[in-house]
Amino acid sequence: MIFGLFKKKNNNRAIVDRQYATLTAAARTPAFYLDLGVPDTVMGRFEMLSVIMILYFRRTKSSDVSGQEIAQEIVDAFFQDLDHSIRELGIGDQGVPKRMKKFAGMFYGRLESYAAALDASDRVALAAALRRNIYPQVDEMAPDMEGLAGWMMDASTQLAAQSEDTIATGSLTLPLPGR
Repeated sequence: MIFGLFKKKNNNRAIVDRQYATLTAAARTPAFYLDLGVPDTVMGRFEMLSVIMILYFRRTKSSDVSGQEIAQEIVDAFFQDLDHSIRELGIGDQGVPKRMKKFAGMFYGRLESYAAALDASDRVALAAALRRNIYPQVDEMAPDMEGLAGWMMDASTQLAAQSEDTIATGSLTLPLPGR
């Protein structure tokens, strides 16, 4: 009984689980891979999940305290999920911290570049940043990412219109591409 006194209470668990499931399901939407040029690979999936998380975090940065708390827990869930995925790919315990540090750097670098382009409403700069990140090897055959950049800008606008109550209850939704 006494051990329950020291246990961290997490009243947001159901909200975080629901919202994280919605965000990860959005990142798996086939249209991103079939129509918008994102490669259906491990790194392509990381890129798409990063895009979705970045849009979510941009929306929640101006939220009430409860929305920001939920967003922080979703960041934690994202990196915990990433850690688990790295281990599933066969990376040993010694290599996981190094890879996690690399992925965190990649994620926060993308957050900065995408946010700057979104803040400036610069679709061309956003498409260029997406192409550079999704296709890091110089590839003349890589898609231009204009469609994904346009979707991100529309999604950002639609997310901004969603209420604080929607965020606090973990009910935020993203528009699907092509709709």
